[in-house]
This record gives sequence, structure tokens and C-alpha cells, in this order.
Amino acid sequence: MAEYICFFNKDTLIVKPPKKSPMFLRMIALLLAMVCGVLICSIRLKQISTSSKINFRNIQVIQIPDIDYGIKQIEIPHDNGTEQSEIPPVNYPRPQTFSRAECAHNPVQFFAIISMQRSGSGWFETLLNSHSNVSSNGEIFSVFDRRKNISSIINTLDKVYNLDWFTSASKNECSAAVGLKWMLNQGLMEYHEQILEYFNRRGVSAIFLFRRNLLRRLVSVLANSYDRHAKLLNGTHKAHVHSHTEAETLSSYKPVINSTSLISDLKEVEVTANRTLKYFNSTRHIILYYEDLVMNRTKLNDVLDFLRLPQMELRSRQVKIHTGSLSEHIKNWDDINRTLNGTVYESFLRDYKR
Repeated sequence: MAEYICFFNKDTLIVKPPKKSPMFLRMIALLLAMVCGVLICSIRLKQISTSSKINFRNIQVIQIPDIDYGIKQIEIPHDNGTEQSEIPPVNYPRPQTFSRAECAHNPVQFFAIISMQRSGSGWFETLLNSHSNVSSNGEIFSVFDRRKNISSIINTLDKVYNLDWFTSASKNECSAAVGLKWMLNQGLMEYHEQILEYFNRRGVSAIFLFRRNLLRRLVSVLANSYDRHAKLLNGTHKAHVHSHTEAETLSSYKPVINSTSLISDLKEVEVTANRTLKYFNSTRHIILYYEDLVMNRTKLNDVLDFLRLPQMELRSRQVKIHTGSLSEHIKNWDDINRTLNGTVYESFLRDYKR
């Protein structure tokens, strides 16, 4: 401790306190500074904490609404329980043989009608071609050279989907949907793996068209095969007719059906159709049945939606050849009736009358 300094005078004793040390003052100043610093930090931390709580309390999860980019998802239920809910690809073909001019920026849907002979595909295709924006180019692969190998098939498909294939059905530069009709026995099944890859790569949608009543289809197949040689219409063969008179002439022939192999023949057609659906299941596709289209023409609206085309009335000049009951078109009807009665194909004997 600092010592007190005493001064003695004659009558008085004066005591003076010692001068404060500079070190002591510095310690006090430092202590005060530390206290102030702690107080300031404490206040600042409280402000930050309060601000953070407010910010977290005000945060909300905002759901961004779906944006309509003009691409419509289509859900088309079918009687067999399948549904298609897929976005069709957008294609902008660049033909080498002409210019699309002002239509160059209009997208084009690629499609293929996959079917069997005498399943209504010709009639169905004429309906599609009655639409002002559809170009379906017929049974292109009926010519063997176009399907003799996979290279020929791919080259042919490229011409079709590049709009460089010209037929009477071509709408050229302003086509909104372009395709063809393809039978199962025209290279489609033989090269199904490569064709599937092509369809998925180019964005080709498959339209499967089959018949429910395979017995009625068999009658049509046999009658058409007979007329190829008999040429009942004034010495000419016609697979499709446009008058009721011609239809009556062709339906006058009643084929004899082999009742012994009938059930196995019908089963083989069923297996082939199911195998086709299995092969091309990964494509964007729709499954149609001829009978459904005949009985309910509004089914065609589903097809136009599937192809993303504007709705319009579709017409065909073709006339159905075999109308009425099947008993009127099969020569050995009694044998066929006995063969199919009690089997899974019994319903084929009594179908619609149109």
C-alpha cells in the first residue's frame, strides 16, 4: 500500500494522501471497457436472436403452380383396361423435296396404324385422311423391296416421316399428323426390336387396330382371297368397295371354313395380337377395335385427341361388305356353330348385326 506522507509544523500535523498510481487508473479504465463491451455484445446478440426468430416464423412453403406449355396429357380408357397418359413428342420434319414454308414451325405427329388384314384398317385410314391435317400413306410395306431388310424399312420410314413420301393422301407442307398403315406380316414382327427403337427415337405413336370377332374377320379373309382369283366385279379385284351393289356382289360368295382347325386358327390370331402388344408396349400407343368404332363413332374423337388434332367430322366412302348375321355368310354354318358352341369363342357366333 502507498505510504502516507506527514508534514510536521509547529502546532499542526498535516497528513496528505498519496498520489494515485497511473497503473491503478489504467486497470479501472480497462475494467470499465470490458463491462461496456459485454453489455454491447449482449444487446446485439438479443437483436440478432429476435430477428432470426421473426424471419423463421414468417417463412412459408410456396407451391409453384403447374404451367401449361400447350402440351396436353391424354388419358384414354379402353375396354381392355389399359390407359394411355403420355405427352406426345413434338416433331418438326425438314423434307428434302420441298419447303414447308409458313408451316415449318408447325409440329407434326408421327403415327403408324398397326393391324392385320381384313380388320377394318382400310376403312379407318380413309376416315383419318378425311381430316384436313392428316396424311396416312397406306400400306407402304406391302411391296417386298421396302421391307426386305431392316435398312430398307428404316429408309422407307425416314422418307415417310420426313414428308418426302408422296401419295394421294399427302397434305405436304401443312400436315399436322403423318403416318402409314402397317400389317403384322409385313416385316413388323420380324424386325420388331429395331422398329421399336426407331419408333421411340423418332417419337412415332402406334395405333393398334384389331377385331374383336375373329370369326367374322376369317370370313372376310377367305372371301377376299377368293375374289383375288375370281374377280367377281367385272373381272377386277377390289379389297374395298364404295357402293352397296358391289358389296352385295362380293358378299354373295360364302366360304367353307375348316371346322377341324378353326379353334387353333382363332387362337393363333389371338396370340399374334397379344405378342404384338407385348413387343410395342413401351411405345406411346392407343388400342382400338373395329367393332367399337362401327358401333360408336365418337371413339374417333379419342383418336384425334391422341394425335393432338382439332376435332372435326370424319367420313369414309367405303361400304361394309359382310353385313347381317354370320350365318348368312358361311356355307357350312351348322358345322361352325357346333364347333364353337360351349367354347371361349362361342360369342363370335352371335355378334352385332351391322
